[in-house]
Amino acid sequence: MQRSNHVLVVDFGAQYAQLIARRVRQANVYSEIVPSTLSVDEILARNPRAIILSGGPSSVYAPQAPRLDPRLFESNIPIFGICYGFQAMAQALGGIVDKTGKSEFGRTRFNADSSSRLFKDLDSNFDVWMSHGDSVTQAPQGFHIVGNTSDTHVAAFENESGLFAGVQFHPEVLHTDNGQEILRRWLIDIVKCKPNWTSENIIENEIINIKSQVANKAVICGLSGGVDSAVAAALVQRAVGSQLTCVFVDHGLLREGEAEQVERDFVAATGVNLMVVDAREKFLTALRGVTDPEEKRKIIGREFIRTFEEAAAKISAEKKVEFLVQGTLYPDVVESGGGSGTANIKSHHNVGGLPDDLNFSLVEPLRSLFKDEVREVGLSLGLPEPIIWRQPFPGPGLAIRIVGEVTEERLRVLRQADFIAREELHFAGLDREIWQCPVVLLAEVRSVGVQGDGRTYGHPIVLRPVSSEDAMTADWSRVPYEILAKISNRITNEVREVNRVTLDITSKPPATIEWE
Repeated sequence: MQRSNHVLVVDFGAQYAQLIARRVRQANVYSEIVPSTLSVDEILARNPRAIILSGGPSSVYAPQAPRLDPRLFESNIPIFGICYGFQAMAQALGGIVDKTGKSEFGRTRFNADSSSRLFKDLDSNFDVWMSHGDSVTQAPQGFHIVGNTSDTHVAAFENESGLFAGVQFHPEVLHTDNGQEILRRWLIDIVKCKPNWTSENIIENEIINIKSQVANKAVICGLSGGVDSAVAAALVQRAVGSQLTCVFVDHGLLREGEAEQVERDFVAATGVNLMVVDAREKFLTALRGVTDPEEKRKIIGREFIRTFEEAAAKISAEKKVEFLVQGTLYPDVVESGGGSGTANIKSHHNVGGLPDDLNFSLVEPLRSLFKDEVREVGLSLGLPEPIIWRQPFPGPGLAIRIVGEVTEERLRVLRQADFIAREELHFAGLDREIWQCPVVLLAEVRSVGVQGDGRTYGHPIVLRPVSSEDAMTADWSRVPYEILAKISNRITNEVREVNRVTLDITSKPPATIEWE
């Protein structure tokens, strides 16, 4: 049987499973994550070109630890083990894994056999990122030990062909020197995967899929003002042309100037049919008195759909609308319970918050993509850079950046503060360094201050600048103090309701990017 060209990442509960999938794609090979509970037959049915086994929090010898069926190795599908996956692979093939009393966490010096297939022509010593308490003490029969550290005798192994290999460290983490090259070498040089996963390839494949799904039916797309829905709409339009009508719902929860940008710039770039619906009062009324963030999301999701239904009814006077386009991304799916062994971290309006009585079939052309891949596709489709490189913005908009009830007055305050922050970061040339900077209004908190000669009880604002490749992990951005000072001074001077600006310096994990 001819094997496909995609890679399965088997997830044993790793923090970095999504990152592994992302690194594979950076080698221009498509990858997807599957749970470790998948049977051998289910894996074989997917016909992968190769398999990567992720890390995980368990000990392979623990009674409840996820196991690796040795039958998987009889399929002759190339397999690469990372951390727990490395140990599970060793155990399944007859090697020995044990607690040696020596753990390795963080940056560790690694000694590589530079004559091996995996490390050929690399430095014989380099830093890797470790995170383990157990170790492989004996490699399986037929495997060569090709790497070690001062505390771990078996830190990497490979068989004669190199098609079965593994490492104790995490090559997917940027702290590992040569990590991407090691993965690329195994995928491309050893396994012979074809590096054809590109933005052009994505567009071609998705156009075929969209045409097959939609045929000659009418489609609507709800433009949110963000890059995801814009790219999804442009992709669907490329596939079905005038069958698509975009519906821009001005729900009153957008940032300053975004409504105008959608109505002007997006239409100019794509020539798409656009219907604008002013639903500001409708959304505000539905959100009145609501403080729970999950409830906010569900209300906004419901109102979006009801608004789309009303718009579709008008469009359907000519042709019945059967499909709704959404800009759902892979991290949305994974973090909303669609991954393998993952918690339901967020209930996106476009993933977990849709009404049960949805009358549309969903078209989600970006569902398999990470954010940076979406941007590449958008640029290839000719979308303007201000839309492509705008700071990501959640579907529920400013509603989940107001901690407390959403009111018109609070939206005004937050919108002003947000605009100042984005403007100053832009002036400082930090647009590409800072992935996004959510600005959060602590609406239910009053902070004592002094403005003029009087005592005030204003609202605190939180700045949340973060850097990220794909939204699955993020670190807080080290914005220069002088820029932070300028933002703080402007906000407290120009937005009278705010008398305190704070900075969130927490990474993801443990925090999410958004506050609510």
